[in-house]
Amino acid sequence: MNDYLIAIDQGTSSSRTVVFDQRAGVVASSQKEFPQIYPQPGWVEHDPEAIWESVRTVTSEALASSGVTQKQIAGLGITNQRETTLLWDRETGVCLYNAIVWQDRRTASICQGLREDGLEATIVDKTGLRLDPYFSATKLAWILNNVAGARKQADAGRLAFGTIDCFLLWRLTGGRVHATDASNASRTLLFNIHTQEWDDELLRIFDIPISLLPDVRDCAANFGRTDPADIGVDIPIYGMAGDQQAALIGQAGFQPGITKSTYGTGCFVITNTGDEALRSNNKLLTTVAYRLDGHVTYGLEGSIFVAGSAIQWLRDQLKVIDDAAATEAIAEATGVVTNVHVVPAFAGLGAPYWDPDARAAILGLSRDSGIEQIVTATLQAVAYQTNDLVRAMSADGIQPGIIRVDGGMVTNDWFLQFLANILQVPVERPTNVESTVLGAAFLAGLASGLYTSLDEIATLWCRESVFEPQMEIIERDDLYAGWLEAVSRVRSTDPT
Repeated sequence: MNDYLIAIDQGTSSSRTVVFDQRAGVVASSQKEFPQIYPQPGWVEHDPEAIWESVRTVTSEALASSGVTQKQIAGLGITNQRETTLLWDRETGVCLYNAIVWQDRRTASICQGLREDGLEATIVDKTGLRLDPYFSATKLAWILNNVAGARKQADAGRLAFGTIDCFLLWRLTGGRVHATDASNASRTLLFNIHTQEWDDELLRIFDIPISLLPDVRDCAANFGRTDPADIGVDIPIYGMAGDQQAALIGQAGFQPGITKSTYGTGCFVITNTGDEALRSNNKLLTTVAYRLDGHVTYGLEGSIFVAGSAIQWLRDQLKVIDDAAATEAIAEATGVVTNVHVVPAFAGLGAPYWDPDARAAILGLSRDSGIEQIVTATLQAVAYQTNDLVRAMSADGIQPGIIRVDGGMVTNDWFLQFLANILQVPVERPTNVESTVLGAAFLAGLASGLYTSLDEIATLWCRESVFEPQMEIIERDDLYAGWLEAVSRVRSTDPT
């Protein structure tokens, strides 16, 4: 019986492939990091070939170690770092430029120019997003206007645009399929989330030829088959979703009001809002949570650009820890830090500030401050940023009663207890904290017929732990007030 699923999770710092059984149990997995490229301050790039090679490697390794045969595989799902932008030659499949990563800030001036032209309201109304360098459209425009010959080749129909999911699908199918899904399309600033189509007016605003754009499909759909020359097997590709939407699916967030918060490179909180594309009055994003059988489920999202990458910064740049797991013991020994604040605005500030010119800082240092305080304050900063988002959601009329968490940081019990204390709501950790890759597998299982419904998938979600608030509200409020003061110190002089 073909009762196994494969999912590829192409993230910001690493690629992972997992083989699951029908009960969502992990049979085998493989993960590989790849280099980050920083050509200038505020610029972040990836080598597309390094990404592709990492995906090929981990997929082959996971399949080999699983012992699962091609005939036993019901389907493959793909999830990906969203908004990261690539442009490649349709004949050769070679990218014209490095992938411009979602964290990249180089197009802030383009966004400001469009804002001054009075176009922001139109863009927000159609896309549910903010006019910010975070999203794909201005990144794509930058490549077209700054890479020699790109605009001319695009006008001639020789090029293809895609986010990472689309690029991987092209490579996995040997260049036969140029497609994306509705969740990833909704993050480009080019897709009308109400009509579910590429929008002609948005294409004119950003000066993007429609010939570049992929076909947009449901999240659980037929995306073609893998080319055995690449990963050694010929299997159907049945699922696709951006990483944060995939995490909501992996957390069984199928009912309106369910909220998940993922702690990977960044932190992203999404609440399922059902059929309603809820317009935020507090600078949150309205996005496609998933589209199944042509029916759209929407989400309200808050985006924090730096979470787990702040821990990587402690490890790789400051070299004050050997690995991320060390932060838990340090924080346990140190306790809550009240006088030192780390504001990890390495890529500006996301929701609810949307300040691309803000920059990171450590504030409140005194002569007795040491590594322990900086490490603990970095963990606390991620919780404070999450509270920024939850407060904005509350102001929009959504008050999460429970938050389901996932991602690499949530293995840290100290962090989750502090998070529950700051949010003043219970925090649930699932048995499988890698909900993103699980969500991609669920989508593939749904399209393949391995699962009959979302209700069946929901029965596979299991809670491992719950963290209840243990801090008095007055103490929480004092701590959070200190955070807000620290944020005010790093804001740009003209925040948008």
